[in-house]
Amino acid sequence: ANDASAVYYNPAGLTQMYDREVVFTHIEYPAEIAYEFVGMAYPLYDFGGTLGFGLYMLNAGDINETTYEYPEGTGRTFGAREYAVGLSYGRSLTDRFSLGVTLKFIDELYEAERASGWAADVGTSYDTGFRNFRISMVITNFGPDMKFLTESHPLPINFKFGGAINVLDGTTHKATLALEGWHPSDNLEKYNAGVEYSYADRYFLRVGEKFNYDITGFSVGGGLNLELKSMHLRLDYAYRDMGLLDEAHRFSVGLKF
Repeated sequence: ANDASAVYYNPAGLTQMYDREVVFTHIEYPAEIAYEFVGMAYPLYDFGGTLGFGLYMLNAGDINETTYEYPEGTGRTFGAREYAVGLSYGRSLTDRFSLGVTLKFIDELYEAERASGWAADVGTSYDTGFRNFRISMVITNFGPDMKFLTESHPLPINFKFGGAINVLDGTTHKATLALEGWHPSDNLEKYNAGVEYSYADRYFLRVGEKFNYDITGFSVGGGLNLELKSMHLRLDYAYRDMGLLDEAHRFSVGLKF
């Protein structure tokens, strides 16, 4: 990630920003589940590095209550929501290698019950200098167990390794290939691949695929980058096929100033 969403993906990517940025993301999942993310990046010109802030929210919507006596539903509903607030800092250690850290406070709410805790993300990024080829690694959700009622459960620690390269590197036409592997602590290894084509750094087309997931399916989307006086406005949309679970829609708005 080379915008304010690096707070979410890899805080080491914050070092690629030289202007203040904010990004808003909304994802519509099946079953009326919604995910919201707000990321902000602020370069510290005097001190060095880039400061980031992130706000995460997952809303499962209204869930119908079922019991053994009423397997079709009792007529009552309950809700489940999760929130997180993160503070990030990324800094270049050399002209090619950068390091980033995110500290997150997590809060899970299930009706009147809640669980709270903290976690950290630590990421690195290395620029090879060839066709903007970058190699990145990040470990996410590293922290102590969270306790809900009387039981504790570990956070889903995930180690990710990936890279991106400009396979087409012209002044007007560019195409970037990205590959990524996941090694979660509570599931099978997963792999992602995607290609982005850009024209004049204004119009973008993207396609992606996931491998070794329970629910597989392709992703396709596009974006538009607009100059508004002293600001840059970026609009992005992505459609993801989720097989038996129908589809998901992702909307993002970014502002650089």
